Amino acid sequence: MPMTPDLQCTLLCDDVRQERSGKFILIGLFDQLGSPSFPFRHPRMFLVTRWCSGEGEFRQHTRILRPDMSTVMIEGRDIPVKLPTAEATATNVELFINTEFHEAGIHWVEVLLDNDIKMRFPLRVTKMTQPPPGMAEGGV
Repeated sequence: MPMTPDLQCTLLCDDVRQERSGKFILIGLFDQLGSPSFPFRHPRMFLVTRWCSGEGEFRQHTRILRPDMSTVMIEGRDIPVKLPTAEATATNVELFINTEFHEAGIHWVEVLLDNDIKMRFPLRVTKMTQPPPGMAEGGV
């Protein structure tokens, strides 16, 4: 009989690498994006999930909601979560490319397991002001 796993963590980041040993390296963790104008496309973001303390085969599904908390802006594909024993872990890495944000505000990232929401967390999307003319990127 399957035992529903716990979602140990879920993080958004700019990039993910995997060492030969199997360890994951997460680069550029974030919970906020910004743009001087809307709509804008964020070139790529990774969502990393780690499942534990469960047993069986499940299906993970991720989606990002607009600030109204009901309109689905983008959805990921279904990802299998396979835990052969209760001591096993499953790490999934999902890539979202050219995600288009139409407005500033709090967007919501949802992680579902077999259609049940296991986590919902905010992704702040802000309108940034342009740097002053002549100011170099990364200037003082």
